[in-house]
Amino acid sequence: MSLFERERQTIVSNEYVDNFDFAEVEEFVKGADKNLFISHHYATKTKMLVQPRGGFPTYQKMFKLYETFAGAGIDVLPITIDSHTRLNDYASAKKMLMLSEENETDMLNGFPLINHGYRTTRKMMTHFNLPVSLRHGTPDARLLVETAIASGIFEIEGGPITYMLPYSKNFPLDKAFLYWKYVEKVCAHYSTLNLPINRESFGPLTATLVPPAITIVIQLLEMLLSLEEGVRSFSVSFSQSGSLSQDIITAKVLKKLAPHYAALHGCAGAKTQLVYHQWMGAFPRNKEFSDALITTATLVATLVGADKIITKTRDEAFGIPTMECNAQAVANTQYILRIVQGLPQFEDGEEEEHLELAVHAIMEAVFNDPADSLWRKAFNAIKHGIIDVPFSPHIINHNAILTLRDPSGSIRIVEPGNVPIPARCLAYERAKAGSFENKTAMVEKIIHDIGVMQ
Repeated sequence: MSLFERERQTIVSNEYVDNFDFAEVEEFVKGADKNLFISHHYATKTKMLVQPRGGFPTYQKMFKLYETFAGAGIDVLPITIDSHTRLNDYASAKKMLMLSEENETDMLNGFPLINHGYRTTRKMMTHFNLPVSLRHGTPDARLLVETAIASGIFEIEGGPITYMLPYSKNFPLDKAFLYWKYVEKVCAHYSTLNLPINRESFGPLTATLVPPAITIVIQLLEMLLSLEEGVRSFSVSFSQSGSLSQDIITAKVLKKLAPHYAALHGCAGAKTQLVYHQWMGAFPRNKEFSDALITTATLVATLVGADKIITKTRDEAFGIPTMECNAQAVANTQYILRIVQGLPQFEDGEEEEHLELAVHAIMEAVFNDPADSLWRKAFNAIKHGIIDVPFSPHIINHNAILTLRDPSGSIRIVEPGNVPIPARCLAYERAKAGSFENKTAMVEKIIHDIGVMQ
């Protein structure tokens, strides 16, 4: 038995887990219907796929949610995992699940997949026979991903950087890289049995004044880390930034550089897709404004040529949306996608050139690190501030980069910290941002920009 196989046996030997039967799971994946694989839908789609978020603790309520989504014309079902499971606290998740079932009250903010088990969950997934996307925010997702694939969930969101820097303060980043390396191996293994298991990075990050260059670099690195373990279907993503023109340029550069770096890494045959998230920052409390924001996001998704859009709801400012509100958001997004056809192309060669130059400079700095593996190079890049995510709570992130919006709403880097932005690019960014009388005025501007859509 290999070291990897021994690790798998240890991980699934958990008191809260079904008695795992790897041979039975492999037979299930081999014979699984192609409609369960989002990679199949990406390969054959004639329109942008639409996916909401959503997850409830009990099987019955999750089933009802899927029925509601199916009625709204959904393309991809979500399965949002509860926060106890995200922290690998399966004991608390079990207790809260029991209370939810007994009292018919939601005591968890998502579906506790580990506690439900793959044999039970698979009945629901095969019943609806639609692709399901696992969304969780877990640094150590090894058991969760084993259980998800055994359940018939063939798209896995996240990564060692995008599920750490926005969500965690103290979890060791080097461990996260190794745990996600395991996830990639599992996804690659099952991909050999049927259609590819799709991996999707989480591009929104902190969703707070993140400059496109940082977003793109992190997307490219998580893609390369996945491909080098054998994954062959990967989705890069980013979220609505607040600037229509900047989003279009970001998409152009991301769609151009993803296959470029994949080929440089010896993975030219891998399929890459683009996912666009509707606004992830603070939502307005005026629901009509929220509707306008969501409509604008759908229009931008069309302009950037996204393969999939992930929706938000008009109730975002008021807590977890109801399933009816979520389904309405799906139906509205599908309607907008039907009526926005033949949009004009937008070009900004100067903006595109500067962004591409900045991305290449950061990627070169990462690759030039003397470490012996890509994950160690990426780890060192974050440790040394070469990759710096604004407003990340994690202790390893430098938070030395300073960004704000220019008069057109585009996010600009005014202080790079240790991020190796070429002098020409930095001069361009600062010229666009404009000047400030003092630091107090700059801080006030940043505070305004954080709540710009409210």
